[in-house]
Amino acid sequence: MISPASRRAAGSLFGLAYGDALGKPTEFLTVAEIDRRFGPSGPRELVGDPALVTDDTQMALAVAWALRDAPTYTAEAVEPLLRRRFLDWAASPDNNRAPGMTCLRACAELSRGLPWQQATEAGSKGCGANMRVTPVGLLDVDLDVLAGLAQLQAGLTHGHPTGLAASELTAYAVRLLVDGAAPADLPGLLAVRCQQQHGVYRADWLGELWRRTDAATPEEFIALGWHECRRALARLDAALAAPDDGGDPCRLTGEGWIAEEALVTALYCAIRHADSPVDALVRGARTAGDSDSIAALAGAFVGAAHGMSGWPTEWAGRIEYADQLAALVEAYA
Repeated sequence: MISPASRRAAGSLFGLAYGDALGKPTEFLTVAEIDRRFGPSGPRELVGDPALVTDDTQMALAVAWALRDAPTYTAEAVEPLLRRRFLDWAASPDNNRAPGMTCLRACAELSRGLPWQQATEAGSKGCGANMRVTPVGLLDVDLDVLAGLAQLQAGLTHGHPTGLAASELTAYAVRLLVDGAAPADLPGLLAVRCQQQHGVYRADWLGELWRRTDAATPEEFIALGWHECRRALARLDAALAAPDDGGDPCRLTGEGWIAEEALVTALYCAIRHADSPVDALVRGARTAGDSDSIAALAGAFVGAAHGMSGWPTEWAGRIEYADQLAALVEAYA
């Protein structure tokens, strides 16, 4: 029998890809342009056969395969696997979906064989750090390992402490939802996590990454990331406390180009539409910000809450990389 956790893992992985595909044609458009193209209800159907995704799903798959192949979940075992998967992605002819420059630059440095702490873009907290972290949140590991894996996979390309913290929070949110937490409870639970982890620098996973900055201590380095994530969560709380006017959530919580904004704007979509997963994706795709990343993370969240039953049945066979997604789901069975 497939466990509830496995069903939710499937819903989360496929939901990420569905949101990515719906948001792909709306990225870089204003809401007015989106409405002219798709109508005021936004994009609601997958387009194409297969429906194409972006680098968000491609890199999430890279993380998922690296984790699947890891003999143990330690930095020493996982880092080489992540590096190889990221470099394979960077060199792939399918890497033609307007990939983030931070990821490309970091991968170029990784290809030179540099230690990842030197190869990473130390000043970047772009959403590429957490658009791909969902597979970490689906693992049955303790929270310290989850945190280490989430920060490590982010750090290979995005070395800013906020990229690390937001990635951990994204993975933690997925874990909470798989375990049965209500979406509405996530902001409070994530705020508590920020407080608990404020000065925790995971040297066994990050090495001396903190020395790439002007921080005086590793604790000072990582505290900045948690502080910025707490501020983003406060904006989310304020947005959720106000009536929903149905407009672009980016006006309230940020456009999602940076990690903490991608997290909270996707959470806004997932919480506002907790009982209607497709509406959560549409809300993320109908934004003037990083629509594909926002919708992808919203899909990962509501998919983790509902499982595959939240999605139209016919979508599973139409999404790009459906075979890989289905194979990876088996790893969570």
